[in-house]
Amino acid sequence: MKNYRGMLIVVSGPSGSGKGSICSELSKQRIDVTISVSVTSRPPRAEDIEGKSYYFKTEKEFGEMINKHELLEWVRYCDNYYGTPKKDLENKLDEGINVVLEIEVTGALNVKKVYPDSVLVFIVPPRYEDLIDRLRGRGTEDEEVIRKRINKAIVEIQSVKEYDYLVVNDTVQNAVSQIEAIIDAERSRVIRNQDKLDKFIETLKEAKKDDRTLNQ
Repeated sequence: MKNYRGMLIVVSGPSGSGKGSICSELSKQRIDVTISVSVTSRPPRAEDIEGKSYYFKTEKEFGEMINKHELLEWVRYCDNYYGTPKKDLENKLDEGINVVLEIEVTGALNVKKVYPDSVLVFIVPPRYEDLIDRLRGRGTEDEEVIRKRINKAIVEIQSVKEYDYLVVNDTVQNAVSQIEAIIDAERSRVIRNQDKLDKFIETLKEAKKDDRTLNQ
């Protein structure tokens, strides 16, 4: 175990904002960052990989995980269930690994209640039209599902004020660079470095005992 606990970085944004691509690229560029893999009842898309994109479960299996208290949080989103496995997340944080959790707004705010020191980042595209273009460009959902996701996006935007940071995804690399800066800044917060501060204060106390040290 490292001498510090990992940070929990919660990333949200409307469907089509590009948050998945950003999180994936971030984990490639930072060896101190890993992605928490969520559980979902939605059918896998062609590009999805079991255990990497999501852990895919039936609604019955998802319900069993809820009953066994195996999920940190869970929500029903656009007719499917999504949740965060609790044990794996805690193990990584205890090992000093920064964990990125990509979830929707309701789940993010629930996580904040359990982990008050988590860092909440909201992703948006430069323009509303970009959101629509990205959703339709996927070619994986019909117009009814797209309509639901757009309506959900309008609701989600109202919760931005509950987040710590807003990142505009004009390009994936720019967005990744912004989140890296956020991680570095958050790591330097006094509240996350109390052990280092305590050690420095201890050296001051020792120096105070030796007048010669203070008079040099």
